[in-house]
Amino acid sequence: MKAVFDDSKPIFQQIFEMIADDIVDGELHEGEQIPSTTEISKFYQVNRATVQKGLSMLVDAGYAYKQRGVGVFVAEGAKRRLLAERKEEFHIQYVKPTLKEAKRLQMSKEEFIRLIEEDYDD
Repeated sequence: MKAVFDDSKPIFQQIFEMIADDIVDGELHEGEQIPSTTEISKFYQVNRATVQKGLSMLVDAGYAYKQRGVGVFVAEGAKRRLLAERKEEFHIQYVKPTLKEAKRLQMSKEEFIRLIEEDYDD
């Protein structure tokens, strides 16, 4: 998880995103217990209800599940689903606008692919 919060969005949403990032990055694995509400709230000095709201978002989205009296765990298939969703977001947010600009510049498909291939491994 990242060290600080910013003012760009509510803290509970940032907690949700930080844990989702940890799942995508392989720092949290399927079936692994997510740090408790108490641990997260103490570490980040935020209200437990705020942390609880972020964890509930993960559960509601199906990326995590609660085990009563034990804690919250990463759900099976969470990483695969998050990666698929983020790839789709990447396509919409970055690829489509870039492709639109390449076409506006009358760049051929081959030129566009060549540029990507040249920089892909850097």
